[in-house]
Amino acid sequence: MLLRYLKIDFVFLIALLCLFYAGQNVANLSACYGAFEYVLGSADHVVYSSSIIPAIESAAIIWTVLVIVVGFEFAAGLFAAKGAWDMWGARKGSAEEFNASKANALIGCGLGIIVWLGFFGVFGGALFQMWQTEIGAASMDDAFQFFVSCAAVFLITGMNDS
Repeated sequence: MLLRYLKIDFVFLIALLCLFYAGQNVANLSACYGAFEYVLGSADHVVYSSSIIPAIESAAIIWTVLVIVVGFEFAAGLFAAKGAWDMWGARKGSAEEFNASKANALIGCGLGIIVWLGFFGVFGGALFQMWQTEIGAASMDDAFQFFVSCAAVFLITGMNDS
């Protein structure tokens, strides 16, 4: 039973992580936009000054990317919160009931992985080379921590209960 409570707690913490970061991005929308504009515009790239993708300077595209990323953060948090709630409701049920209750939790963690591995690691890091700048490198370091948290909770939660 303790393992079930730990899994519920882990998922709830992932929900908070995602929702807090999404909320902070909205609360600091101007700074958030500036960070996206900086990364997508390939500003201050001196190590790899050439890129396979041109710098993006269109405000419409930058806003679209920002809305997608923050939207995924909110979605990840809401799915994880729903998953924690579902798991809480099934905590005293059979193994089959508890395992079935994990679907939204796993979706939430999976969306978090897409945000911090996919959007930040693959697109931001590999495609836009954000690792070259102080702002980008700091974002990538944080994104790695969040990706690992989501992945660890995904794997732990996904383990079948007996």
